[in-house]
Amino acid sequence: MGSAPIAVALDTGDLASAVKWAAAVSPVVSTVKIGLELFCAEGAGAVEKIRASTDLDVFLDLKLHDIPATVGGAARSVAALAPTYLTVHASGGPAMISAAAAALPDTKITAVTVLTSLSEPDLDRIGIVGPPAVAVVRLATLAVEAGARALVCSPQEVAMVRAAVGPTITLITPGVRPADAALDDQARVATPGQAMADGADLLVIGRPITGAHDPHVAAAAIAQSIFERTG
Repeated sequence: MGSAPIAVALDTGDLASAVKWAAAVSPVVSTVKIGLELFCAEGAGAVEKIRASTDLDVFLDLKLHDIPATVGGAARSVAALAPTYLTVHASGGPAMISAAAAALPDTKITAVTVLTSLSEPDLDRIGIVGPPAVAVVRLATLAVEAGARALVCSPQEVAMVRAAVGPTITLITPGVRPADAALDDQARVATPGQAMADGADLLVIGRPITGAHDPHVAAAAIAQSIFERTG
């Protein structure tokens, strides 16, 4: 069994824990996700120390959202880290996405469509037009036209997004949970096998792995379930 298309979310401010988790899962997954909590606590050093213990792809999940010049500058500031993926919010608009893509041509600028923690009533309250699936596809199309090479969407929308953007865009799905796992703060979820069957390329999974007694065993079990489903 090779590496599964899983990005393990290292959602902690404690670098020692993050390094331990990354080392534990490295034989069975392809990617680790370093988000705001760890990056704000440890900065670039978090990426460097995790890279020293594994050779996994780095998904730098900073969800940049500002004026184009600022986002372009922020993207250039992490160029030395050479992340495989860097997230920006699709709702920042095409000029902002283009600025990030121009700043980091060797990184897949990854546009976050609609956060998986948001339900349809949430979208109504904050003024995003349309049901989640409509909003996600609209933002996904805009982002790809602006230069994004990967997208983040919930597994419930991934099939629609794939149909809209074609086969060359990497689709990344958070909100993925094994059937017996707690939903935590996710509102739009699916199992790993279902997400892959619907067209996802990379699954973001955090607490079902990092919160397990043995993260390696938990990651391996989820990887096996994916390989059994996808053949």
